[in-house]
Amino acid sequence: MDRVTAQFPEAVAERYLDRTGGAWAVIHAEHLPKVAAFLKNELDFKLFTSIDAVDRLHLAENDPRFEVVYFIYSLSRHEHVRLKVRVSEAKPELPSIVPVFRGADWWERFVWDFYGIRFTGHPDLRRVLLYEEFQGHPLRKDYALRDRQPLIPERPIKDIFRGPGTSGVS
Repeated sequence: MDRVTAQFPEAVAERYLDRTGGAWAVIHAEHLPKVAAFLKNELDFKLFTSIDAVDRLHLAENDPRFEVVYFIYSLSRHEHVRLKVRVSEAKPELPSIVPVFRGADWWERFVWDFYGIRFTGHPDLRRVLLYEEFQGHPLRKDYALRDRQPLIPERPIKDIFRGPGTSGVS
């Protein structure tokens, strides 16, 4: 993280160690793609692990409301990088890092689907696990658990005869 801070002092808002000793950096959203590219190309952090989000609605300090967390690993150095980007409720969007890490594609779609955080520049930002007509984002803390989703007609699918012991030929 020292090299990232030295290279991009304006990008790093905060650094800290978690309770297990893991180093974290809070990055300003507009600098995220260039920090990710620097980590991959200059520091050999080539294994993109995952992205997730945190809805801080019920925390004492909840502004900005969301945090998106990135986990990246270096196979040659055996080190993890943990980045965090804070996102406001008023404008829940971040730049996509799919151009840097192709493995971020599915994860950004997941965060969009469940938290409603949009990734600008994403090549195919659509729901990944829920159906397109689903209303809301179910991992937000203000999502009403007892609300009903609108009924939609069943989509036609081709009947499949596959399974253990079948050849698929009728």
